[in-house]
Amino acid sequence: MKKLLLAWILALGALAGGWAPQQALAQASRNLPDFADLVERAAPAVVNIRTTERARSDRGQLPQFPMPEGLDENDPFYEFFRRFFPPRQGPSPAPRGQGEEVPRGVGSGFVIAGDGYVMTNHHVVDGADEIYVTLADKREFRGKLIGSDRRTDVALVKIDVTDLPKLPIGDSRKLRVGEWVIAIGSPFGLDSTVTAGIVSAKSRDTGDYLPFIQTDVAVNPGNSGGPLLNMTGEVVGINSQIYSRTGGFMGISFAIPIDEAMRVVEQLRTTGRVIRGRIGVGIAEVTREVAVPLGLPKAGGALVRSVEGGGPADKAGIEVGDIIQRFDGKPIERSSDLPRLVGGTAPGSKVPVQVWRRGQSKTLTITVAEMEPDQVASENGQRPPQPRGGSAPPKPVDALGLAVADIPAERKQQLRLRNGVLVESAEGAAARAGIRPGDIVMALNNHEVTSARQFAELAAKLDASKTAVLLIRRGDNAQFVPVRPARR
Repeated sequence: MKKLLLAWILALGALAGGWAPQQALAQASRNLPDFADLVERAAPAVVNIRTTERARSDRGQLPQFPMPEGLDENDPFYEFFRRFFPPRQGPSPAPRGQGEEVPRGVGSGFVIAGDGYVMTNHHVVDGADEIYVTLADKREFRGKLIGSDRRTDVALVKIDVTDLPKLPIGDSRKLRVGEWVIAIGSPFGLDSTVTAGIVSAKSRDTGDYLPFIQTDVAVNPGNSGGPLLNMTGEVVGINSQIYSRTGGFMGISFAIPIDEAMRVVEQLRTTGRVIRGRIGVGIAEVTREVAVPLGLPKAGGALVRSVEGGGPADKAGIEVGDIIQRFDGKPIERSSDLPRLVGGTAPGSKVPVQVWRRGQSKTLTITVAEMEPDQVASENGQRPPQPRGGSAPPKPVDALGLAVADIPAERKQQLRLRNGVLVESAEGAAARAGIRPGDIVMALNNHEVTSARQFAELAAKLDASKTAVLLIRRGDNAQFVPVRPARR
């Protein structure tokens, strides 16, 4: 790339007839970035991290699967057995003794405080029995894990040493797409490797709590936990993930924004854990197909798919099918914005929440609760039992391709439903949209469904040239489903 640029500049100079080769080279060198001084300042604060685990009595030996008899080179499984279960050569290795340290993985990190605090990724140190930190001057220290957060993939390690060089912390919010950045780390265990590129995009949604920085900086296994630096030598991110179909770099890498990471690290440093808020809802994205029929000015917000019984959202009056548009005065552009805002809110805070419900905006007040460590929301995909019995004749389908029935009051109470009808059969457009028997229709466009009769009246009035949106509940979750009515 650099040679091509120089050749292009020389060619322009020759055409203009006014540039000497030396002048062209000088001009080119001024236009190209020079990372040498930056690397010289930053590299001493970047560390290599290796982890080990204690061998158990059942570790150290792999089971041997001999090549099946009669399997020749033309058999599709021949290559599988040859590659993954090769014949053992020589004597069998002695099993490792119980308690013996065995290598587990390598990664990178960087010093954020001169008294020995090192930042890295959670996945670099997760599950390690021992952590070893090697400085740029080749000194090695045993590290103590101060705290680690799986959700943001950030960890803080302490080594017993003082007067370490540290990296200045920048502001990732000021990063611009197209800006030069560099990474320093230990890809494949190669210490102090420097790679450079540009910021490709910002706010990439690849996790619940992080808007990642996307770059084209070469990042490979072993770079994880190393710093992403701007052209002034400030840390703007922690190299964390790559997009790859091969396991190696393919031109897309992701870094954790340093401002998000520092908020996590401050909590890890003071309490050893991260305290987050929660409101007890399951959410989904709001697409344009859903937004237009509902009267929303644009696709945005977070669709409430489920509400935890007795949770903060339930107590505040938030319902399944609501679209949360603002939280504590901050807009929800995408559904992934909500977990970040809620997670960053102190438990116990009373926060205003603006929701869109059946064509109108409402503001509710919610008291944020504390998220339990490593709590993982689970989805119950079981269908509710169908209340119809016997061999009643099937009902005719409407313009949407649905036949529905009323739900008995006791069943509504069990499901914590105020209204809704049960789908008995789904054909045509409804079936193609993914609606199936056993689903519950809770709303049609901006109308709450109160009975099978009312639903039939609403369906009969639909404009066949416009897409209708149904709020469908399946198990414990709900989702808006766009359906185009059939022409009659």
